[in-house]
Amino acid sequence: MSRNAYVTDLKTLQGECTANYVRLSRLLGDMEVGETREVELVSHGRRVGALCLELLERAPYTSIVRVSQRGVLDGVLETPRMRVHLYHDVRMAEVNDFQRQRHFDGRYRYPNARMHQPDEKLQLNRFLGEWLDHGLAHGHSLDLPELP
Repeated sequence: MSRNAYVTDLKTLQGECTANYVRLSRLLGDMEVGETREVELVSHGRRVGALCLELLERAPYTSIVRVSQRGVLDGVLETPRMRVHLYHDVRMAEVNDFQRQRHFDGRYRYPNARMHQPDEKLQLNRFLGEWLDHGLAHGHSLDLPELP
């Protein structure tokens, strides 16, 4: 039985990257290079961790942000960590590094040596969006009192 090859859905990927740019812009605010912001995550009145944002680089057309999480399972499980490039001229943010793996292709043959899914790049950017949405919806930061 033959299987159709995955075809990259550029429109969906660009939509995710555009939405992530908006989410990150809200969370970053006016941060300076080297600055870190932690958004505490609360569930049922208990602190369950923090979404950590660190502005690594800023240039006129691009910025690089490290997004990671601290939580109750630190030291037990490897915590999620990614580098995200923000492209200010096109207002898009794209995951370029996840758990020390870099430069994701838009499409992978499956199976492959690294066990990437055929749409790995889209899935990583969706994950970033869900992660940032959760921080915006359930997070609390002393630096940004306007966050819900």
